[in-house]
Amino acid sequence: SPCVFSTAAQQRSTGDECGPEDPHDEPKHPLSDCALEHKAIKLEEQVRDLTERYRKALADSENVRRRTQKFVEDAKLFGIQSFCRDLVEVADILEKTAESAAGEAEPSNPNPTLKKIYEGLSLIEAKLQSVFAKHGLQKMNPVGGRYDPYDHEIVCHVPAEGLQPGTVALVTQDGYKLHGRTIRHALVGVAVESQE
Repeated sequence: SPCVFSTAAQQRSTGDECGPEDPHDEPKHPLSDCALEHKAIKLEEQVRDLTERYRKALADSENVRRRTQKFVEDAKLFGIQSFCRDLVEVADILEKTAESAAGEAEPSNPNPTLKKIYEGLSLIEAKLQSVFAKHGLQKMNPVGGRYDPYDHEIVCHVPAEGLQPGTVALVTQDGYKLHGRTIRHALVGVAVESQE
């Protein structure tokens, strides 16, 4: 139906003089019911669209917040990773020196100085390992376990004498994990079936 526009002049009768307080003097709304319904439907669609866009933006911002929080937590945990890699090399040197001093400080050699040096090195090594543990750095002990390419690097194969093939038989260099993440692979020898 066509929308009808009316004016105040069309509403007045010719013989009546209406005052300004007369309700007939106010013009009717220029839009018809069908136009109002159409406008209401459009506005509802806009509200639905904006609500959906708002929900998506809210979900996106929540995802960004979660990713940022995870990134910050990882940075706190693994920020010392390169420092730990350097320190484990020092721990290797300390361990080899302590083993060497232990070999020289045998009961047959009554040198008390060498024995004190060995005891001091052992205390330093134990303290270093406790500091490592305090910060989430742990030495791997793979001997007797299954070979894992994520944790171990094979340097040799050894005959499987009493061991299952694929089992780690020896370790030539210790591996380390920082909060469960491998920062240095253990160099291992893996047992294989002897071929006769």
